[in-house]
Amino acid sequence: MKKRILFVCLGNICRSPMAEAVMRHQVKLAQLSEQIEVDSAGTGDWHVGHPPHEGTRSQLDEHQISYEGMQARLVLSSDFDAFDYIVCMDTNNLRDVRSLLSEEQGGHQKLFTFMELLPDQGIADVPDPYYDGNFTFVYELVENGCKELLKRVQADMSLS
Repeated sequence: MKKRILFVCLGNICRSPMAEAVMRHQVKLAQLSEQIEVDSAGTGDWHVGHPPHEGTRSQLDEHQISYEGMQARLVLSSDFDAFDYIVCMDTNNLRDVRSLLSEEQGGHQKLFTFMELLPDQGIADVPDPYYDGNFTFVYELVENGCKELLKRVQADMSLS
């Protein structure tokens, strides 16, 4: 059964599309593209329909990772039924995504923050490079966190 991952940040132009592209790349290298699907969304609607931020594109270009066709979109309540993992790039977005859940939907167990994948980093949130411009640091976090998430997904797939 196919596993589906959704990364969520505020505007869906910096952190979550970077994570989407990096995770897709890692999934492709692991030859699991038929078993794992990856997407991203934002909690704010300012950038809907826009491509990833120039700083995100620059990092992805530097590492030869495709972001072709990616456009910002809003996270929807229907995403809770559609995705197995909903990975929020920070605690504020986790709170906002939780507020979209109704009691009937449940699904809180599939929600977690990206930095839960990297507990040794000692930070709770992936910093937003839209404000500080540090796309290189964010890329390093995203690359390492996606490796950990891929291990988790592969382990879950072997259990099902």
